[in-house]
Amino acid sequence: MVVNTASPVLSVEILEILKHIPHRYPFLLVDRVDGCVPNEWVKATKNVSLNDHFFNGVPTSLRVMPQMLIVEALAQTAGVLCHFSGFLDGPGHPLMFLAGLDRCRFGREARPGDQLRLECKMSRVMRGIVKMSGIASIRGEKVLEAGLTAAVRQTEISTSSP
Repeated sequence: MVVNTASPVLSVEILEILKHIPHRYPFLLVDRVDGCVPNEWVKATKNVSLNDHFFNGVPTSLRVMPQMLIVEALAQTAGVLCHFSGFLDGPGHPLMFLAGLDRCRFGREARPGDQLRLECKMSRVMRGIVKMSGIASIRGEKVLEAGLTAAVRQTEISTSSP
């Protein structure tokens, strides 16, 4: 898929997401990209399911998605925005790392059967540092609101074994 940074991305399914972010099951927490305007915003979905690994062994009445995994889902959504904005292109293997979390506020809980709506908006980019605001919600009710700081860095991938 060739991404034109001037045009919006309408929808991207899981197989396309897997090509662009390093996370894999059970730690991939973005199921679908619902829309994106590069360098501006992205909207994604995470379906909270009884089959999610973090619910194993938890009694049915106590099954709540851990809040830090909601933060991670929002960070992965931010990584998708960085990809579609072209920050992860170029020589080498650039990766996005979550570098900071500001003004983090939690709301309602996410339970099996809920659909998390993940939204990130880019506010500032300077020298490999990207500032974004993010919201996770379920049917319009806020689950998480936070400011995210991401660092885009080149990585060295070694082909030799130790």
